[in-house]
Amino acid sequence: MAVLKFVLVLVAAYVAVVAVLWAVQDRLLFPTEIAANAGTPLPGDAPRLTITTGDGPEIHGVRLSPPAAPVMDRVIILGFGGNAWNAEDAAAYLATMFPQAEVVVFHYRGYRPSTGRASVDALIADAPLIYDKVREEAETKGGTVRIVAVGFSIGSGVAIHLARERMVDGLLLVTPFDSLAELAAHHFPWVPAAKLLKNPMRNAELLKGLDVPTAVIAAEHDEIIPRERTSMIVGAAKRRVYTRTIKDAGHNDIYQREDFATAMREALGAIERAWQSAP
Repeated sequence: MAVLKFVLVLVAAYVAVVAVLWAVQDRLLFPTEIAANAGTPLPGDAPRLTITTGDGPEIHGVRLSPPAAPVMDRVIILGFGGNAWNAEDAAAYLATMFPQAEVVVFHYRGYRPSTGRASVDALIADAPLIYDKVREEAETKGGTVRIVAVGFSIGSGVAIHLARERMVDGLLLVTPFDSLAELAAHHFPWVPAAKLLKNPMRNAELLKGLDVPTAVIAAEHDEIIPRERTSMIVGAAKRRVYTRTIKDAGHNDIYQREDFATAMREALGAIERAWQSAP
């Protein structure tokens, strides 16, 4: 009887832990306080953007344009940062990588000054709203507009989901993963990750069949996203135009590598060449 009671206590404790993980998963996935303050000051005249979502919260973003923005042919980089990125830092970083392009990045819900609560479903739902605003404003200026969705880490999943809903002209995925469920199972093998997650974010499945020029950049020693999780994305990309693994880089220090900056520019170049060769 004592053994039975002990087993029941263990089972109850396990169920309680799983229940807590289910309840707090959004807070674990999206550490909004870490990204609260931008570390890179932007120009004071950089346009700030606001979108009111269908269910009420407002999301705020920023647009950075090159000094001499072209009128007829423009590339717009639509950035989706990692879960600890501040949107202004992401915008400044992308503008450094691609000085010839216009850059637009929004703070996710719950990431100040955006309101609401961050969740996988919210990020995915808001991405088409951002795209529509950017596309509508760009088309009023005339000329040819190409929108490339650039996603970092969890933002790569948002970019892939967007490409299923809207016509993007390119995908540039940095340290992407095939499925949030598989990633959670790797880090928490003792919980039923696939059933625990509110949204398993099955990115590789969505990427299959997408006729979009796709570039993938990975970190050789990524301690957050194992190589096999990124390899599944590489294999799923129908129009993969560029793949590179940054030697000796980890998930977070990849951005400080000079060869990563080179890879980013090569990736966009490969996407642009794919436009030229398309029938």
